[in-house]
Amino acid sequence: MYTASDITSLRLNQEHNLFSCCSESSCRIFNLEPLHVKLSLDTTEVGTLSICELLHRTNLMAMVAGGPRPKFADNTVLIWDDAAKRFVLELTFASTVVSLKLRRDRLLVAERNQIHCFTMPHQPKRLFTVTTRDNSQGLFEVSSYPNCERQILCFPGHKLGSVQILDLAHCEPGASSSPVYVNAHEHEIACMALNQQSTLLATASQKGTLIRVFDTTNPARAFQIVELRRGTDVATLYCLNFSHNSEFLCASSDKGTVHIFALKDVHLNRRSTFKRMSFLGNYIESQWALANFTVAAECACLCAFGFNNTVYAVCVDGTFTRYTFNLDGSCVRDAFDVFSDMATNDFDD
Repeated sequence: MYTASDITSLRLNQEHNLFSCCSESSCRIFNLEPLHVKLSLDTTEVGTLSICELLHRTNLMAMVAGGPRPKFADNTVLIWDDAAKRFVLELTFASTVVSLKLRRDRLLVAERNQIHCFTMPHQPKRLFTVTTRDNSQGLFEVSSYPNCERQILCFPGHKLGSVQILDLAHCEPGASSSPVYVNAHEHEIACMALNQQSTLLATASQKGTLIRVFDTTNPARAFQIVELRRGTDVATLYCLNFSHNSEFLCASSDKGTVHIFALKDVHLNRRSTFKRMSFLGNYIESQWALANFTVAAECACLCAFGFNNTVYAVCVDGTFTRYTFNLDGSCVRDAFDVFSDMATNDFDD
């Protein structure tokens, strides 16, 4: 058992049906629908962790040590096989690992100024390393599936507010391809997301007022397809995620609100009710959220779509909320729980 204030990391798996929760006393894996504990990792074996990245619903997960009782250095990535109940891989880097992502065929690891790509799962081989601008949060996105329509890696470009897109098919030794640069924002990139097909990229800056969505299907250039307005006041965005069918996008921020935007039918999004006035600038042209709901104010949370127009919010205060939204903009809360208080069940998948 742990208290909500202990929580240091929350991470979703690729399908958004599991999440990991690292705390100062444990690491647990939760099923989202229905909500229950799937696995609790014994800190006597793995120590306390700063990152636990899941690989779909498999028994493999990547870990980085952290917290008050780590058993390993914070510059080491370890792959835990829960079927074997042991670590099956260890990779050490020159500096602290700040982020990582798993695929069935790749492991990507971010240090503050570099991103490394390795083959997975057996006898990992380094395929390439890219140098990034200072990236203290290890912000990057990669195609989740080997059979995605686009195989890309996205990360903050060297120019302020830009995103660099690399074609993974041309990053391996012997291949060459010019990277694509997207001038997404005027301020530092703070949040990014790819849809499951890797054909759409959503970005937000540290200002947190605008979310821009780009079409990535052209190998030579990414085109902006829509601009969405979260609000007019500065905010920290914690999470962006597409729905499974890419028809909607959700965003969470430190304002305690989860916003839901329509992407396929953008006419569902709200527009400003102000009459055209010059001092309002572009506010009246922006697309505002179709719907929104509120969680604990100033509480970081993950947001993700379930099915049938449901949205989950998993918060660092240990609470879970599920809302159903309608195309008229209304939202109904149909589930609330405190996952930090839940008992452990067997990990049966």
